[in-house]
Amino acid sequence: MVGQIKTMKSHWKHSGAIICAAACIGLLACQTGNRMIETRLKYPETRRVSQVDEYHGVKVSDPYRWLEDDNAPETKSWVESQNQVTFSYLEKIPKRQEIKSRLTELWNYERFGLPSKLGSHYFYSRNDGLQNQNVLFWTEKLEDPGQVLLDPNKLTKDGTVALSGTAITEDGKWMAYGLSTAGSDWQEWFVREVATGRDLPDKIQWVKFSGASWTKDNKGFFYSRYDEPTEEQKLQKVNYYQKLFYHRIGSPQSADELVYERKDQKEWGFHGGVSEDGRYLIISVSQGTDPKNLLFYQDLSQPGSKVVELVGRFEASMDFVGNEGGRFWIQTDLNAPRGRLVEIDISRPEKKDWKELIPQSANKLQGVSLVNDQFICSYLQDAKSLVERRKLDGSLMDQIKLPGIGSAGGFGGLRTDKETFYSFVSYTRPTTLYHLDLETGKSTIYKSPNVSFDPEQFSTEQVFYRSKDGTRIPMFISYRKGLKLNGDNPLYLYGYGGFNISLTPGFSPAILAWMEMGGVYAVPNLRGGGEYGEEWHQAGTKLSKQKVFDDFISAAEWLVAKQFTNPKKLAIGGGSNGGLLVGACMVQRPDLFRAALPAVGVLDMLRFEKFTIGWAWTSDYGSAKNPEEFAALYKYSPYHNLRGGVSYPATLITTADHDDRVVPAHSFKFAAALQKAHAGKNPVLIRIETKAGHGAGKPTAKVIEEAADKWAFLFRELSMREAYHERATEPLQRN
Repeated sequence: MVGQIKTMKSHWKHSGAIICAAACIGLLACQTGNRMIETRLKYPETRRVSQVDEYHGVKVSDPYRWLEDDNAPETKSWVESQNQVTFSYLEKIPKRQEIKSRLTELWNYERFGLPSKLGSHYFYSRNDGLQNQNVLFWTEKLEDPGQVLLDPNKLTKDGTVALSGTAITEDGKWMAYGLSTAGSDWQEWFVREVATGRDLPDKIQWVKFSGASWTKDNKGFFYSRYDEPTEEQKLQKVNYYQKLFYHRIGSPQSADELVYERKDQKEWGFHGGVSEDGRYLIISVSQGTDPKNLLFYQDLSQPGSKVVELVGRFEASMDFVGNEGGRFWIQTDLNAPRGRLVEIDISRPEKKDWKELIPQSANKLQGVSLVNDQFICSYLQDAKSLVERRKLDGSLMDQIKLPGIGSAGGFGGLRTDKETFYSFVSYTRPTTLYHLDLETGKSTIYKSPNVSFDPEQFSTEQVFYRSKDGTRIPMFISYRKGLKLNGDNPLYLYGYGGFNISLTPGFSPAILAWMEMGGVYAVPNLRGGGEYGEEWHQAGTKLSKQKVFDDFISAAEWLVAKQFTNPKKLAIGGGSNGGLLVGACMVQRPDLFRAALPAVGVLDMLRFEKFTIGWAWTSDYGSAKNPEEFAALYKYSPYHNLRGGVSYPATLITTADHDDRVVPAHSFKFAAALQKAHAGKNPVLIRIETKAGHGAGKPTAKVIEEAADKWAFLFRELSMREAYHERATEPLQRN
């Protein structure tokens, strides 16, 4: 149950964009051998309107406002016409099918999720390689495959229904689970008996940005939901007034108990989790995507007890780790921007009585779990994982030895467990799962993937460069060994830089394919992220957001100066907030990049807060309602800063028709404006996926298709000579 509490806050934090995986990535040239045949691309006509809005005395034109209505027949016709142009272009790239075939081979390996033990059962997920969705299993023994508990692939033919959340009772008998359709953030929750696989008639609707947490007696669970929207509004309507409910199994949703709401606070989100001892309901209260939260609790041992405001001000992040009776262990960045662990006695909750167990260190405290009466502390050391075990008094036991530069995750379980599991992954090696014996401290490999490539042929290094204002920024660079620094390598620069999200090393078959094609992959850890704590995050928000773009542009300039690439071979990509990053940088420095891949981006910075959960992003972006923040937003908003007569990079915009987080209108309007303004020969295309959303739960087949289209696009635009070829395996050659 305590693990459920730890994930509650992340449901809300990730609603802002907010996490994207590292895999997210006017002239038609038909290549025949070494000969290029150039044919003029004809874009669909996009109607312009005379819409003008006034912000603080400034008049702003919005000629493509009508594209915000994605249900309108004219918009649907525009989408169809744009897709016809885009796919006609992509289908003519000779290497496209070869790239897709290799991506399919690379994706086709068995993948497992981390096991968790509840009662006498282990629960884990598995994908045989090309299944559209992971399958959930349960078993009595880890060495046995066990039984299928839920296979989302059988729910639809095209794999567009995804398992979006699970909550299993501590005895392993019941599972509440959430499903999302076509990539939407909306979830429907159900209840299944583990032993029989039988579903109860329970059905919970209009859940978004919420998990579920069972009470100790297994009679029901807590969850959060919004009021029901109309069919026309459900993908665009602003989401306000989330409410916390308790559902008793076997009863209709209409009978659910309203546990907590605040009619005076429309932006507050409530996420309830039951403490492992079953006594307390811990309520984390969020406001938008700001990492600062409130912390309330309710004593479940006293029926009808009131909700108590333990921390009643938004001044820091407060994450419940566990408790010993009325002593709560809380991970916080209050007076410690890189994080620390404190103990709060709820009978004496004043700050002066808080006891510090683990002080702030030089590294970012990423998370703390409580297993086998030990604190397992996960840190970021220059965006790489470092993990320590500590006693309940905070004293150090040991440091868990990790295989190298990469990301470790997991370490979950109950306080009484003697074992835990964790994962380790890098840019060049797929996820390996480890079993950790918490009594001996020994780690052993539990599952190691069998992949169709040699990881030893690839390498990752970490470098540091200076941004425009002199700030030192870390960057990971991955490539196939034998790379020559001759300034002629195709390079894909990927970034995010926002919402306290840390970009740590991760594996993607798509990035592996890119490196096999001779490409270099670079990921800078921009300000706005969480790599160095809350100060690093705040340094790239609101009036300082331009610093994030400066960091990214400086990374590109450094890579060119060090002869990793040159502007004719340099592509940039990013999704969601990273799509904003790409849009802003390609508009500000069109001379620096040959190609740009903005995915599901926030591109209209004056109207983002008017749709679904967009209002929640004002904690990072600011709001056009504020005069000073409007000026900053208007200055870098990609949609508003396109200039006629400029040659922009070759651009492939990607979005989806069911994205109800960053609504597709952002991409639609930006594509229309870019096609109008662009004066060069580079293609400007938009790829609009159907029956898909912001990215989570996207079927494997659709992921492969999109990756193939992106790499084929870059293969042509960066003039890459051949898709797959042998390269020398000598060390990196520097001039």
